[in-house]
Amino acid sequence: MPLPAVLTYAAFPAAAVVLGGVVSVIRVPSASAQSAVQHFAAGVVFAALATELLPEVMHKRLPLLTIGGFALGVIVMLVLKALTEHAPKEGAVESSLPKGLLIALGVDIALDGLLVGVGFAAGDKQGLLITIALTLEVLFLGVSAAAALSRVGASRAHIVLTTAGLAGLLLAGAGLGSVVLSRMSGEALDVVLSFGVAALLYLVVEELMVEAHEVPETPWLSATFFIGFLLLLVIEMLI
Repeated sequence: MPLPAVLTYAAFPAAAVVLGGVVSVIRVPSASAQSAVQHFAAGVVFAALATELLPEVMHKRLPLLTIGGFALGVIVMLVLKALTEHAPKEGAVESSLPKGLLIALGVDIALDGLLVGVGFAAGDKQGLLITIALTLEVLFLGVSAAAALSRVGASRAHIVLTTAGLAGLLLAGAGLGSVVLSRMSGEALDVVLSFGVAALLYLVVEELMVEAHEVPETPWLSATFFIGFLLLLVIEMLI
């Protein structure tokens, strides 16, 4: 897909980052509401992973390259986790900007943009579904950034500008992914797709679901995961 078209699709998750920040400035969603949408987003991302990227990797039948790309994805995500662990916990009081958290979020969001490019490298349909899934995921990255800035007394304008900067990083990642991946050979693309599988799997298991379970689990909250999975599955059938 041409770069302008990829950036047009990537503008939707980029807007979601800013929306998450604006919503948090006006009123932070309740813990239960955040958990419900995180469950839902996890189901959507998992469906995109299971129905689009995984079949594409399996079809290529390049096990050694798949292992290498997957291992690289795991390493990158664990490094991001290590950076995030140095950030202040929820409710902690800090006297300066949470630079560690913001750097980790910036890298995370740029990586999400790259995953949009990875999706479109696999195909237009795959790219569309990955974009839908990541739009919900980055919405809460925007909420996280805004909440961290609010705890240190940042102004509303500062919060909105910061989330806009994060959105810019997502667009940059998508653009970079589109340009670089369009020139890759089939073998190199398998490595990138395997990297994407590991990254998306990490987002579901170690980010969305972990954060979603910070509130007491209820049958309704559990059901939202399956609703999200089923919704993207049906969307895939219809497009």
